Amino acid sequence: MTRGFLVVDKPGGMTSNDVVSRVKRATGIKKVGHAGTLDPLATGVVVVAVGSVTRLIRFIQEQPKEYLATAQFGVSTDTLDSDGAVLTREPMEFSEEELEAVASRFVGTVLQVPPMVSALKHQGRRLYELARQGVVVEREARPVEIHELEIGTVGAGPYPEVEFRVVCGKGTYVRSLADDLAAALGGSAHLTALRRTRTGSLDVETHGVEIGDLGEWEAHFLTPAEALGDLPAVTVSEETARGVCHGMQFVGGEMVAAPDHSVIRVLDQAGDLIAVYRRDGDQARPEVVLAS
Repeated sequence: MTRGFLVVDKPGGMTSNDVVSRVKRATGIKKVGHAGTLDPLATGVVVVAVGSVTRLIRFIQEQPKEYLATAQFGVSTDTLDSDGAVLTREPMEFSEEELEAVASRFVGTVLQVPPMVSALKHQGRRLYELARQGVVVEREARPVEIHELEIGTVGAGPYPEVEFRVVCGKGTYVRSLADDLAAALGGSAHLTALRRTRTGSLDVETHGVEIGDLGEWEAHFLTPAEALGDLPAVTVSEETARGVCHGMQFVGGEMVAAPDHSVIRVLDQAGDLIAVYRRDGDQARPEVVLAS
């Protein structure tokens, strides 16, 4: 049974679903899914699950993601990126020190209004579908987590390009973050480049495979245990493994060796992932059990 993960380095101009289609074609396996959409403009990490492990995607989606971004300040577009139509041009003047001070206020839990060009739904329809029809609806601000925000090169001129690195939690829109930074300085901005460099510990430099190299996909294949390496692990005895494979709940014992209130990888004696459990106090309950 072929099942595992690929960390694909998506090129610009391609959708995440295009990546899934290419992986299906290369592997000959129909059951394929991805852990986190990247817009066509963006490049970098798209984690792809192959085979029955698509059920594990949600545990990877919960991991922090790192991006390298470039935004042009002073110019707004209707999509908040360079694929959209220009709405306004207002020159901006600010110092690097002012930008750094503003950026520091965006680290932690912040409220963010999702862009219209997002996959969120409004009355059963995707926002980006409404946006294509020129419809703009009210969106509620949502809390998101910004773990790190580092300002890089700041360009010159009335419409400076700003490079920054951000590590953020699930549901964060980097295009909105760029515009929010500019708004805090009295202007607006849009993304001109975006690259996702890692999801959790799955980074493009160590694990990435380019689209053109998918013919050699097996050389880049990660086991489920490797792909979920950010979760704490418990290696269980053969007897406990049999119970795990039957979806048993456990009270005490080796299954509660991981930190409390955590999602854990359950490994057999060979180091293979057999299940993902959730530990709560002295109890451990199954989230996903992998069939052998």
